[in-house]
Amino acid sequence: MADNPNIPSKVIRNDPWFGSYAKRAEGMRASEIRALFAVANRPEVVSLAGGMPYLGRMPFDELADQVADMLRKQGQVAWQYGSAQGDPHLREDVLQIMELEGIKDAQPDDVVIVNGSQSGIDLITRVMCDPGDVILAEAPNYVGALGVFQSFQVDVVNVAMDGDGLIPEVLEQTIIEQRKAGKQVKMLYTVPNFHNPAGATMSRERRPKVIEIAKKYHVLIVEDNPYGLLAFDGQTYPALRSYDSEGIVYMSSFSKIIAPGMRVAWMVAPPGIRQKLVLANESAILCPSNMSQMTITTYLDNFDWKSQINDYRGMYKERCDAMDEALKEYLPYCSWLKPKGGFYIWLKIPDGLNAKDMLPRAITAKVAYVSGTAFYDDGQGADHMRLSFCYPTPERIREGVRRLSTVIDNEFDTVRLFEPEVGTGTRKERG
Repeated sequence: MADNPNIPSKVIRNDPWFGSYAKRAEGMRASEIRALFAVANRPEVVSLAGGMPYLGRMPFDELADQVADMLRKQGQVAWQYGSAQGDPHLREDVLQIMELEGIKDAQPDDVVIVNGSQSGIDLITRVMCDPGDVILAEAPNYVGALGVFQSFQVDVVNVAMDGDGLIPEVLEQTIIEQRKAGKQVKMLYTVPNFHNPAGATMSRERRPKVIEIAKKYHVLIVEDNPYGLLAFDGQTYPALRSYDSEGIVYMSSFSKIIAPGMRVAWMVAPPGIRQKLVLANESAILCPSNMSQMTITTYLDNFDWKSQINDYRGMYKERCDAMDEALKEYLPYCSWLKPKGGFYIWLKIPDGLNAKDMLPRAITAKVAYVSGTAFYDDGQGADHMRLSFCYPTPERIREGVRRLSTVIDNEFDTVRLFEPEVGTGTRKERG
């Protein structure tokens, strides 16, 4: 084989194509979250890992009847090819949803339907970025976005956040530093509401400041907002897109407010970018699924979706409260920000412990979480773990945190045997 110039010299026995892959494939890696699913979904394991919405309260029996009626009347449309921009009826419907967050100037033609937010992140990166370009993002980062950015060989530069979200002054300083280094800063990717994984929400005061900084340096803002309607107190924060229509690509999804299995999300973009997104969507998938889109419109047209979302808010608040109380009882020496909505708590564990190393022992104890390392591309995050409260019942959440506490307690005590100074002053013993 080595004598044949048409066959790469770098091959491995179980993959004869190893030396033939594109350079961008070298950056691909398995998500730590996806790798957990096979184990975390076992019934004996309390999974605090995956961000799966709880669908037990959806009106599936009634929806099945409505979808059946839709198929009888419009089956030849639902099962046919559609437009790369998406179904016009659905593009009209999403305007009602965005109005709740202050976006009142969008038109149906501004909307592009995509196959879930993940596809939307892929499309905007494909349209805007070349290898070596810089994307700014909050640290920690949404793991799905990190995977996309790595595949397009862009440099992800972290911008610090706190309990009020992205810090504007740090954003501006980071842009200046990157430009001085000769880098092309193309986009700011932000999850402003109930951040995944940090749980923080960008304050109302910071939102216009972030927009002004991005505008000043001609940096496109990509606003990823899947959780915006899931505030526990029922309020909605103004979308960044409600402040500015020219410098922001807004993206949201039905995955958290209806169901992820439909794989339907949408983007709103300025005209030039929107046209590129439609072409990129057509190139990638030809067209989003008519069946999925028409199922969503059937639901929106025939059910009180606002009341359903309000029910979700109450349910997720109850589960968040259950996790917060369990953490106070079982892990008082850890620290966390209690979120105002969404699905996640970002738990800081005692100094000297490593969430990634500890995960196998947690699985043995029949509890699962996501190590903070999944949300960075440079090895950071071992001092944090993401806990999801969206799917388990409050009782299961409490039991999961109890199991987790035994793992962390044992790990802490083992480390202290060999390094007595580890965690000094960070752990409050339970009485």
